[in-house]
Amino acid sequence: MEHTSAGICKVTIFVTPHFNLAATAGFIDPFRAANYLDGASYFAWDYISERGGPVLASNGMEVRTKALSEVSAQRRDLVIVSTSWTPERHGSAGLRSALWRWARGGTTLGALDTGAFLLAQAGLLEGRRATVHYEHMDAFGEMFPRIELSEDICVFDGPRITCSGGAASMDFALHIIAGLKGNALANAAARYLFHQSVRPPGTAQNPAPLEPIGSAAPSPVRRAIALMEQHLEEPLSIADICARSGVSHRQMNRLFATHVKKTPALYYRDIRLDRARGLVTQTQMPMSQIALASGFASQVHFSRAYRARFGMPPRRDRVEGRVPFEFRAWPMHRAALARDGG
Repeated sequence: MEHTSAGICKVTIFVTPHFNLAATAGFIDPFRAANYLDGASYFAWDYISERGGPVLASNGMEVRTKALSEVSAQRRDLVIVSTSWTPERHGSAGLRSALWRWARGGTTLGALDTGAFLLAQAGLLEGRRATVHYEHMDAFGEMFPRIELSEDICVFDGPRITCSGGAASMDFALHIIAGLKGNALANAAARYLFHQSVRPPGTAQNPAPLEPIGSAAPSPVRRAIALMEQHLEEPLSIADICARSGVSHRQMNRLFATHVKKTPALYYRDIRLDRARGLVTQTQMPMSQIALASGFASQVHFSRAYRARFGMPPRRDRVEGRVPFEFRAWPMHRAALARDGG
């Protein structure tokens, strides 16, 4: 979106059930602050959903919305799709039609959290870069292999803009304000909201020094974890990881016990299973392919390990795991074991 000094920028947020309220509110608040600080109506926004009425967010709060049909023929400068769990369930024909109508009219289309799934389903991200929340990257890559997936917090690719959600939504909005109204107003809005540092679009969602357990871990552990994450489909041996990290197997075991509270082998298995769970619950990939993509040569071994970690076999989790997390039984694995008589 380019700098402009005249007119009201009309922003519409399309939300689906169990959307992330914090990310959505974080996106809107800089626009509110910009209006307030300059005493001008630079931005106007509304919330819409497929049917209208109250929409339940993932934290149990509700947002009142207009129906898509009420606004789909109206001009909008920016339309943002905000979704969270199972976004693919909400790609209706009506939404696709509305998005294409807006796109042909010159509207900038964007997404928060997993909203890029719906833009991709509609064919509106072909030949472009996009990002989603890191938890859903594997699923997005499997479903839309021709779209260039970025691990950045936000991506601006012409009239298609996407954001990973969470606190990055505020950075996202502040960049939009800077592009439309200049850096001075964006800086003032950031200060007003105590957002002390606006991260640039090229910022990674999980910068290497901070992921996954923070800078307190010694460098051999960080190197080992980086190697594990780079070799999920074809796992390295722990001996090979130790050699590449410059420590003995015994020393690596001691370091992991102190800083990770797991053995290297168990940690490696668990992050492979975490990847598998994303593919189980967020795609329709065959279980045999998911097992191989997660580094398990045997589907029987994969199913046993999966059940041991998550309390249920993968086929059952494909059904139950699509229920938003906050509405599942807790602790989840205990509830599953109790039902199975474990």
